Amino acid sequence: MGKMKKYEPYWGIDNFKRDMDRLFDSFFGHWPTEEYAGVWAPAVDIEETKDTVHVKVEIPGMKKEDIKIQTVGDTLVISGERRHESEEKDKHFHRVERAYGKFQRALQLPVEVQSDKAKANYKDGVLEISFPKSEKAKAREIEIDVK
Repeated sequence: MGKMKKYEPYWGIDNFKRDMDRLFDSFFGHWPTEEYAGVWAPAVDIEETKDTVHVKVEIPGMKKEDIKIQTVGDTLVISGERRHESEEKDKHFHRVERAYGKFQRALQLPVEVQSDKAKANYKDGVLEISFPKSEKAKAREIEIDVK
């Protein structure tokens, strides 16, 4: 009797995902997290507190000199380049899954911020940027007069 084929429940899922990505891209246009021809987009979290807007960007393996942060109006633009290690003689890659090349994310901030008072730090592959909200954007409690 022939050898029984092992049951693989996720067989073909990678091809299905790739096909669905192509379908959505052709219908809706390019999604910002896709990687094409050396261009990639890091994952971003934006959270808002009472007084601050915090942005976290996953960009492991970067040097701070290779990251640029700008604000244009209410838009935050983060760009840079993650360079691939130079190929050495007698060194062959069998798999390259990490994204390399230039990246850029333009993110509309949820409220007006004081970009001149922003603080940024980069630790463990995560870039964190904190913006104090402008006075106009901060919530204020309105007192009710009783008559």
